Amino acid sequence: MTSRVRISLKDIFYPQSIAVIGASSDEQKERNSWTGVLLNFGYQGKLYPVNPKATKILGLQTYPSVKDIPRPIDYAILNIPAPLVPGVLQDCATKGVKVCHIFTSGFAETGMAQGVKLQEEVQSIVNRTGICVIGPNCLGIHCPDSRITFANLPRKGGPAAFISQTGAGAGRAIIYGCNKGIYFGKVISYGNAVDLDSSDLLEILAEDPKTKYIGLYIEGTKNGRRFFEATKKCLRMGKVMVILKSGLTEAARETVASHTGALGGSEQAWQAFFAQTGAIRVHTLEEIVHQLVAFQYIAQPKGRRVGIIGRGGGPGVIATEICEMEGLKVPAYNEKTREQLRNIIAEKAGSMVRNPVEIGVGWAGTQAGYKDAFKIVADSNEVDLILTHLNPEAFALYGGTPEWLNDSIDTLLQIYGTLPIPVVLVLPNGETRETRALVEHARRRCSRAGLAVFTTYESATRAISKLITYYESSHKFQDFEQ
Repeated sequence: MTSRVRISLKDIFYPQSIAVIGASSDEQKERNSWTGVLLNFGYQGKLYPVNPKATKILGLQTYPSVKDIPRPIDYAILNIPAPLVPGVLQDCATKGVKVCHIFTSGFAETGMAQGVKLQEEVQSIVNRTGICVIGPNCLGIHCPDSRITFANLPRKGGPAAFISQTGAGAGRAIIYGCNKGIYFGKVISYGNAVDLDSSDLLEILAEDPKTKYIGLYIEGTKNGRRFFEATKKCLRMGKVMVILKSGLTEAARETVASHTGALGGSEQAWQAFFAQTGAIRVHTLEEIVHQLVAFQYIAQPKGRRVGIIGRGGGPGVIATEICEMEGLKVPAYNEKTREQLRNIIAEKAGSMVRNPVEIGVGWAGTQAGYKDAFKIVADSNEVDLILTHLNPEAFALYGGTPEWLNDSIDTLLQIYGTLPIPVVLVLPNGETRETRALVEHARRRCSRAGLAVFTTYESATRAISKLITYYESSHKFQDFEQ
């Protein structure tokens, strides 16, 4: 980016007019492309299809070129063959378009001389005219507030943002996040980053009062020092930063070069980056979402001591080991706490009181015992948070009914908000059509109520451990700033 003040949050995420350059005259095709997707998502600004072979597309007045549109254009989407992009981009600059999103691929990511040359031409136009470019080779913007999107995605937004060099990853994060109770208010896929890159976008989001959490998938950065400072700015502004850095192994570096033409960097440099900034490092797109679930739904625990409460013995043993492997502690309760637990848990198969506390899933598995166990454990002052797990298949295994899971969720939602320590639920995916539907419904209920839900012990404990590490280290980074 040639100047850090060229573009604003409003210019990128809230344009009042959009030109779709390369809109298809085949209306059935365009209904599923940019013009149709924006209309379907409810975009309320002025929308101008551009196609020299059509006068109207999907009921909208269509123009032969962007220069022929009689009104100002804030944002243009270029969905045209790569060789045409430089000429059309120049037209956009002449027109005074603020931001151009180049959806088209076929540039430096190809590794071919022609693609590299085209990207150099785009770069030259940016440098000469000052027009802002997102891309090329990317999906662009998703912002439910302004009803802008790049696909048929959920319309609900939230306090999370996602910056991604991969378009497919951006779409995946939005859908996966919605299923986990994370709603992205702002998403940007920026591809080859010929102009706007991760540093520019972080600087912009740092000033956004609606953004509290930022997930980032990055393959490479043009200026490591500026990226470092942009990250620190977001953290100073109170944003939580969760970053997936790819391209650090030899094979991955080669893949990155062929994906967006980025330079991957060294593992040592990125280790230093995370150690010095306090940004949270993850290794998969799914883990970005899991970490955002932890921050959005789990209040700050006072320490690493975990109390485990579940329905069935074996899963609790597994959860204990996984907690310890992730740096959490599962302390045995003292005799007073154990005696209190014995009084409310029938001594049937699958019941334990040591920590984990396991309430039998058969006839002994009463909801009253489940509920009382939470209060005893939370009031014991021996743990800092409670991890509870439910088995959606148990009602079939032990002769129960599907209502068993619903009843357990009812009990959990009644009690968790009254406790002095955080509660986290592990609810695995169902393995049958019936249990899958039950689990999906249960997760939605929990997310609406503000209860953190994870699919596996591994995802839950890893996210909890990193959450606690973040809070433990926050004072260190505050001192570093001073």
